[in-house]
Amino acid sequence: MASGGEQKVVLITGCSSGIGLRIAVLLARDEQKRYHVIATMRDLRKKHQLVEAAGDTYGKTLTLLSLDVCSDDSVRKCIDSVKDHHIDILINNAGVGLLGPVESISMDEMKRVFETNFFGTVRMIKEVMPDMKRRQSGHIIVMSSVMGLQGVVFNDVYTASKFAIEGFCESMAVQLLKFNVKLSLIEPGPVHTEFETKMMEEVAKMEYPGADADTVRYFKDVYIQSSIDIFEALGQTPEDIAKCTKKVIESSRPRFRNLTNSLYTPIVAMKYADETGGLSVHTFYNLLFNFGSLMHITMSILKCLTCSCLRRRTISPD
Repeated sequence: MASGGEQKVVLITGCSSGIGLRIAVLLARDEQKRYHVIATMRDLRKKHQLVEAAGDTYGKTLTLLSLDVCSDDSVRKCIDSVKDHHIDILINNAGVGLLGPVESISMDEMKRVFETNFFGTVRMIKEVMPDMKRRQSGHIIVMSSVMGLQGVVFNDVYTASKFAIEGFCESMAVQLLKFNVKLSLIEPGPVHTEFETKMMEEVAKMEYPGADADTVRYFKDVYIQSSIDIFEALGQTPEDIAKCTKKVIESSRPRFRNLTNSLYTPIVAMKYADETGGLSVHTFYNLLFNFGSLMHITMSILKCLTCSCLRRRTISPD
């Protein structure tokens, strides 16, 4: 997809930190200078980390624009500022998380997650799609999650937003293929970012009005510790995800779904092993609520296991 003489114009959302920042810098530093990266973020006052990481590529193979994916006007202005509206590769990375007992989460908070994770991505695709279809060329990449494949307790709303975008993209991919426009989902598992670390620290201290005492106890005393174990056992870095994304971009036949972590395939495999859904639901229930003390051991075992039938769906950063 990235071959050819001219630079590919790559627009990336959510580049102030984490995965978006690392993808932007990796592509901008491409030795063959195949990409001109337009890195975007909602608040340009948070550009310092990106500018520092970009180094001498800033202002050359990497430029910076303001973009709020939750605003129709902001999205339109951003795309209008790109020469001829020509974007070869769109990487939808901007996203927000939400964690905790659903009884304590307001409807406004839930809508905020969907506004960014689902509607924000849809806004971007709607804005760049007409030109890509007209040129019969382009690649749209959406940063999804394994939570778009497998629900995770206490991540109910975030998981729902990822399920929604997976369904949307699965439908859109069929239409876009007719116009030679490719669409790829990147599906990371746990990723070590400043955002995740800060969120875990904050939720452990919060109160959860509306949720019963037992649910709050399970969330704070069982789930959070289990999550820490999972991150330690299975976590990747933003650099890993950036390398996987670059591989997808540079593939001559990019896959639609791309799991980035083969260590997570046994967990996803449970869902496909039982069409009734009972296997995955009861396995997660027992791991969390009946055998919570064994979670660390279980995660260590998972490090030694991969599912051969799903391994082909993973894309390695190496």
